[in-house]
Amino acid sequence: MSATPELFRQAVAALTSARPRGEIEVSEVGPPKRLAPWAHALAAEANGPAGELATSRLVLLYDPRGQEAWDGVLRLVVYLRAELDPELATDPLLPAVGWSWLTDALESSGASWTALGGTVTLTSSARFGDIAGPARSHDLELRGSWTATDEHLEAHAAAFHELMASAAGLPPEGVAVLGQRPGGGADAG
Repeated sequence: MSATPELFRQAVAALTSARPRGEIEVSEVGPPKRLAPWAHALAAEANGPAGELATSRLVLLYDPRGQEAWDGVLRLVVYLRAELDPELATDPLLPAVGWSWLTDALESSGASWTALGGTVTLTSSARFGDIAGPARSHDLELRGSWTATDEHLEAHAAAFHELMASAAGLPPEGVAVLGQRPGGGADAG
């Protein structure tokens, strides 16, 4: 393969230069190999105030010739999994809420995009035998992709971090959860 194109290098630099809030850990991981001539991937993990776990991957795909379905040359793909409280897992509006985490994050970050699409899947699992973990668990899985309509991906990275915060149930930055001290311990009452 030829040298890495400048546009792709700039896009990767923009995605990796954004700093998430302290509760979100982001690392670089191996990207998928056959979706585009150039790809880069990030993984993220966040724990919410009630112990909810959200994990995600963000993949940047670059095809200088573009692909018809993309409507552009820079495509972003996100896969997110968030643990759910059992009562929340039965809410019939939950898929729409999960999708709004992505659309709201893109809008509030100022990202510019086209060709946004995806799915939200709710799963419930029961464990049997010697498998560790709770007897039942509930998860929301969001898969989405969109095409960046400009070359400056800082806003898309900010949207990814905001999506993670929403999925983990983190309050807005600077807002404390009632009943918790800034250090994370519960109030003595």
